[in-house]
Amino acid sequence: MSYEKVAQAKSNVVIGTKQTMKAIKHGQVQEVIVADDADQHVTAKVLRLAEEFETPFARVDSMDKLGKACGIDVGAAVVAIKQ
Repeated sequence: MSYEKVAQAKSNVVIGTKQTMKAIKHGQVQEVIVADDADQHVTAKVLRLAEEFETPFARVDSMDKLGKACGIDVGAAVVAIKQ
């Protein structure tokens, strides 16, 4: 389900941990998508920030599939759908 959301919002996504965290802090994020197979050390920071700013988040199983849904050739640990 979340892969389809990301694919549909392809032009309105932020890819990567740093960019996602910056967008959350600026109140620009509708939803955060996190890959379960990503390094927990990396994703934990984003999830904490999403909870702090009361930003909804969803989990998907694969970084590779998440990257493909974004239209990139590499895996993505974290993606944000902007408002």
